[in-house]
Parts: sequence; C-alpha cells; structure tokens
Amino acid sequence: MTLPRPLHLILMLLLAIAVAGCSSTGGRKKGGGYYKDDGPDANPPSNLDQVPDAVPRIEPYASGANRPYVVFGQRYVPDTTGQPYKQRGTASWYGKKFHGNSTSIGESYDMYAMTAAHTTLPIPSYARVTSLVNGKTIIVRVNDRGPFHSDRIMDLSYVAAYKLGIIGPGSGQVVVESIQQDEIRRLASQGAPAAAALEPASATGSSPVLAPVAAVPVALTAEPLPGPASGSAPVRQPASGGIGGVYLQVGAFSQPANAQSLVARINTQLSSAGAPPAQVEQTNNLYRVRIGPYPDRQSAMNAVQLVSDRIGILPSIAAQ
Repeated sequence: MTLPRPLHLILMLLLAIAVAGCSSTGGRKKGGGYYKDDGPDANPPSNLDQVPDAVPRIEPYASGANRPYVVFGQRYVPDTTGQPYKQRGTASWYGKKFHGNSTSIGESYDMYAMTAAHTTLPIPSYARVTSLVNGKTIIVRVNDRGPFHSDRIMDLSYVAAYKLGIIGPGSGQVVVESIQQDEIRRLASQGAPAAAALEPASATGSSPVLAPVAAVPVALTAEPLPGPASGSAPVRQPASGGIGGVYLQVGAFSQPANAQSLVARINTQLSSAGAPPAQVEQTNNLYRVRIGPYPDRQSAMNAVQLVSDRIGILPSIAAQ
C-alpha cells in the first residue's frame, strides 16, 4: 500500500530520529556536566581531601586492554612504545553509574580511587593531570578506556575530579602528561615512595600504607621459608636481633591477605631464577613484602633488574 506523501515524510522523519537516538554514545551531559544518569553519591565520604595521589610504579601492561580497538566507528591504537605523552584538552568525570563495574583492565571501578580513563595511554600506567583553571595537579592511575568523545581527552574518577576542582562544572581544561618509567626509577633511586606495590588509594575500604622505599630495615628471623607450593608464607614479626642480611622490598600493605597474594605471585615467578623467597614481615599494622636475604648489598643490587623484569615491580633495597 502506498502512503500519502505527507504521512510518508513524517514516518521517514521519525525513523531518522530513532536511528540518531540509537547511535548516541550515552555520554550526553546534564546538570553540572557529568554523564547522563550519572553523578555523585548522595552521601560521599567525608575524607576526600585526604585521599593521596596514585603512587606510580612499574607494572606489566595488560595484554587485552592494549590492543587496537574500535568504538563507534573510531579506531584507537594504544601506545605501548614508551613514548612521552603530553596533551591539553578537556577532562570530565564519571561516578556512581559506573561504580563497581569492571574497567577495561578487569578491575572494579572505584569512584573514590585516584584513577582515570584514556583512549590510548597504556593500561595500567600513570599520568600527571594539571588544571589550567586553578593550577592544581594530581597523579592518577590509568586503568580504563574512554572518553569516546572528540571534545574530551580524559575521564577522571569522582575523587580525582574533586581534588582537581571540576566536580561542580563537570569538566575543565587540563594538561595530561604521562609519567615515564625512567622517572619512576629515578624517584625510586632518590628514596621517593614511587615504586612500592601499594593498595589503591581510595576514600573507602582499607587506606593505603605509604611506606617509604628506603624503609628503616628490620632484622628478620632466620627460620626457613616454605617453597612456592607450600601455601601462604608465614607473617613474621620483626626480630630484636639475629641474622638480617639485605632484602629487596617490593610492597607494603595494611591487609595481610594482599601481602600474601603478592608473595605467592613472586615466589611462583622467581622460583626458576634461583632467587631467595619472598616473605611477609609485620610491623604493627603494616605488612611488608620482602625478598631475601641476600649476602650483601651488591648482591641485592645485582638482583634488582631480574626481580623487576620477572614481576613487573621495581624493588628497593632494605639493608640491616
């Protein structure tokens, strides 16, 4: 049946509107500028000002999250060559609508952790973000992909946007600069807490323990440790004396389960290299993960690169 021309034009117009609606990225803004149907929690934590910046460390790249991909017809190629990145543009933020959802790296998105999404920076990696409005600077860990809008270069977590001062307007002009691995190594060599394996900085859950890389060494007991297949490593109390040696510290945690998990991974990855075992040392409520002992400082220094290559974490020296 042939429709009258006016009715036919009306139906064509309605169809065009429907197609346009389906092709929307879902990223339209409302209110203060955040994503549609998104926004802050009704009762956000009161300690957002105390959430520390992400602490850069050398991590192995996630293979799946760093392959070329296509979103809404646009092809993106993540850059894992290690080239410096610095770009000026608009940053926005995402909040409760995505809180708890899986990120591109497979981690759970925490709107109260210092993280961000970027289309091509390696995942995971770290970036310095500076507001061109107020001069504030933060450091975030890039663990997600986005924003897929030509007018924005980065999506910040809620707390990152809060610390940068763009929660109200919803977006702001920033400069995003990647933090290179050479800078992380340089900071580590200067004793800055830049390469420690830390729990994510967040306003909820367990607060991260920012242990200095050049931590005051504590002598450990000389009791032999079980091998990688023997289950979890025991948590050791610092000894008042006895055999200490030199250790490589690779992490500091407030939760013993996180420390044990890292120990298990390290011992699995280093067992074939003939390295000393990793172990957990407890001092008050701090659980340090250390590899050793090595007979002297030079032996420990010689092992730094091997450990870094095998486990993706740059260790620090902790001598007795």
